[in-house]
Amino acid sequence: MATGQIFSKTTQALFYNYKQLPIQRMLDFDFLCGRETPSVAGIINPGSDGFQKLFFGQEEIAIPVHPTIEAACNAHPTADVFINFASFRSAAASSMSALKQPTMRVVAIIAEGVPESDAKQLISYARANNKVIIGPATVGGVQAGAFKIGDTAGTIDNIIQCKLYRPGSVGFVSKSGGMSNELYNTIARVTDGIYEGIAIGGDVFPGSTLSDHILRFNNIPQVKMMVVLGELGGSDEYSLVEALKQGKVQKPVVAWVSGTCARLFKSEVQFGHAGAKSGGELESAQAKNQALRDAGAVVPTSFEALESVIKETFEKLVEEGNIPPVPEVTPPPIPEDLNTAIKSGKVRAPTHIISTISDDRGEEPCYAGVPMSTIIERGYGVGDVISLLWFKRSLPRYCTQFIEICVMLCADHGPCVSGAHNSIVTARAGKDLVSSLVSGLLTIGPRFGGAIDDAARYFKDAYDRGLTPYEFVEGMKKKGIRVPGIGHRIKSRDNRDKRVQLLQKYAHAHFPSVKYMEYAVQVETYTLSKANNLVMNVDGAIGSLFLDLLSGSGMFSKQEIDEIVEIGYLNGLFVLARSIGLIGHTFDQKRLKQPLYRHPWEDVLYTK
Repeated sequence: MATGQIFSKTTQALFYNYKQLPIQRMLDFDFLCGRETPSVAGIINPGSDGFQKLFFGQEEIAIPVHPTIEAACNAHPTADVFINFASFRSAAASSMSALKQPTMRVVAIIAEGVPESDAKQLISYARANNKVIIGPATVGGVQAGAFKIGDTAGTIDNIIQCKLYRPGSVGFVSKSGGMSNELYNTIARVTDGIYEGIAIGGDVFPGSTLSDHILRFNNIPQVKMMVVLGELGGSDEYSLVEALKQGKVQKPVVAWVSGTCARLFKSEVQFGHAGAKSGGELESAQAKNQALRDAGAVVPTSFEALESVIKETFEKLVEEGNIPPVPEVTPPPIPEDLNTAIKSGKVRAPTHIISTISDDRGEEPCYAGVPMSTIIERGYGVGDVISLLWFKRSLPRYCTQFIEICVMLCADHGPCVSGAHNSIVTARAGKDLVSSLVSGLLTIGPRFGGAIDDAARYFKDAYDRGLTPYEFVEGMKKKGIRVPGIGHRIKSRDNRDKRVQLLQKYAHAHFPSVKYMEYAVQVETYTLSKANNLVMNVDGAIGSLFLDLLSGSGMFSKQEIDEIVEIGYLNGLFVLARSIGLIGHTFDQKRLKQPLYRHPWEDVLYTK
């Protein structure tokens, strides 16, 4: 491995398995360091493509998403770092695929627990092809002021505290990602900061070793001293001991191996990482620390003394003139995300939608404040759900049962009415369910099923003003308006609409008052004196009876009743009901495999 620097201010990466937070942290670090281009060139989400929106400072940018590693590498030939956030199950396969791409130079494997046999194959291939693996089980690495991998160094506040926005003089390598964050802070307090930091990962077989990176740091002129944090278990630290003994490292190395407390336990203890357990005396932290000390590394007597030893080593180099002063820079402020600012109470932002009928933020959805479980446990029906979502209150059972009756009676009226006809023709044209349903619904209006609101509106106005049926009908005639809810193409005085009779019978049996319905019947009596087919239709029955429901229940004010009629609630009932039938007709035509409909020419009057 050896050679030198692996990252720079122009390094770009491909990010495998989209994770919003680590990518945004990388971009925020880029902005903090004054990079001109984002360090994330593309995202690989298997099977997906398109773009993901993220922020580069104040500017919102779109980062390309690719379905395969090959496609991403072809699209971004200058990206030579692969950051793999795949799970331990698939990390090996995707990492090997990345290593085989000619443009890839460094692969960082974040997942912990990659099978050891897979890890060995990855390591073997990388070494044979002069490529670098960081991980598995790593948080990544950072070159101060230039580039960082994923969540390395944590939050922006921690990065600023650790002075990682500009390069220092210390090369740092550790097995532990969590402890590397701690050491970045420690090093920043007592030196001019990190130049490059790497967490090689805590699995038994890391893709690169402590000594790999120390030897690399030794070849980087800007790195003046190195800090190593090892841990008990394994023999990785002994390769560094050999390198020191052979004189391959010419710069001061401060080292500490964690896990000295393991001897306090009577039996072998597995610490956090898979590789952090002692398999014998040579793998103990004490033995490793002593070997490093004997080889020439500066090793403190305890972890607590590590900070002072780093400080002394750094100050000695400064006194000897080996480390020139690092000019301090003020990093630009990172714009705060709106959601974060709102939560912290720093800003106020208006909402874009108001909802008063339902809430899905808790453990279960609520309809008008009633939890879903309560709706099921109390045996509520469709009428009860409509009362909650439309009227924002639990109406009495006779009201909700009336709503259900209306839905049942209006669900369908045969294949010949305009709505059903449209849905049938559309379904036979091979269109989908939604298209067929909508084509039928679009016919609902003043001439078909959409007169319920108008019937309620005109009947209410006439009754409330005390108009006689004669005054009401003749007044409408003078205005050129047909009385909504009166008249039928088929039904007549001697052939009444059974649906109207059923609704009236139910209302007489259950409603406290039917004053509006009785008024509508008086109007019907007058209109029948003019023509035999001017009977009350289902629109008129529902419209007048809904007025009785609203006023008789005692749960609505006059203003609320007027608003319900004006907004179109009652037509909504017909739309809901008739959707059932239109869907049925659509399914019926598809089930029967009916061909494209063409209207017969003999049924058309061709004229000039």
